[in-house]
Amino acid sequence: MNISVYLLFALVFTLLIIAYLVSILWRVRTQLTLIKDALEDIKNGNLNRRVLARESDMTMQICYGINEIALSSQARLIQQKQSEQAYKRLMTSLSHDVKTPLASLVGYLEAIESKIVVGEEKDEYIHVASDKAHHLKHFVENLFEWVKLDSGEQVFHFETFDLNELSRNIIADWFLILENSHFEYEFDIPETEYFMSIDANAYTRILNNLLQNVITHSEGDKMTLRIVENKQQAKIVIIDNGKGISSDNLPHIFERMYQCDHSRTAKGNGLGLAITKELISLHKGTITADSTPGIGTVFTILLPKAL
Repeated sequence: MNISVYLLFALVFTLLIIAYLVSILWRVRTQLTLIKDALEDIKNGNLNRRVLARESDMTMQICYGINEIALSSQARLIQQKQSEQAYKRLMTSLSHDVKTPLASLVGYLEAIESKIVVGEEKDEYIHVASDKAHHLKHFVENLFEWVKLDSGEQVFHFETFDLNELSRNIIADWFLILENSHFEYEFDIPETEYFMSIDANAYTRILNNLLQNVITHSEGDKMTLRIVENKQQAKIVIIDNGKGISSDNLPHIFERMYQCDHSRTAKGNGLGLAITKELISLHKGTITADSTPGIGTVFTILLPKAL
């Protein structure tokens, strides 16, 4: 009798184990079917598809992995579409920023070549044509620099420089330009040495872009450049007393091809500040802008001493 009871218990226990294993296999089979359907869905382009799983499921890690792949692919697709839209806007802007001044330049040169204008009027035409040619040259240089930065083809050479001495050398070329543009200026740069790892060409472009931005866009007549340093970082502040930037435009000024003045008469090409931010990022630094319309704008750069 005891043996029969034990056998009965053993049989019941075995049946329970079999039932448990069958339930697990059924759950796994169901999950595999869901995974198969999800993969087919994702392959057909539905990147919103997700596979739900419980923590107790044997396929949990597989489901989570598929969800991560779908999410990553979705993020890349969104980024790709944004890039495509950005390049479409770039080409639209290029169409205007190149074709219009180029056609105008050709018109001025044809008038000079055909001797339609002579004397002082001819000299004025030559002066205007020269300005338009320099504008196109500046635009093309900016465009090529942005393309190289965007594609990662730009080569940088980081070396140890005295930031203060390098800044003074860059600024020395701007004294006459600022005076001819009727700007009062103040440069507050420490006399002490401050060595840090910098790509000299990139840093030169950063300061040149910001100073040119003040002259071209601020409509002010005073600017200040100040450098403050500590053991961790250098802070470079550029201040102008110009018209300022509206709160609507301020968040977008570092976006490529963005122009606060959307009229066709706007100066610049919307690449200068985008290039500046990219070059600062390559130095592991940051740039921010604070502006009050009618009072002026403050650009603040933070560069870590150690990359």
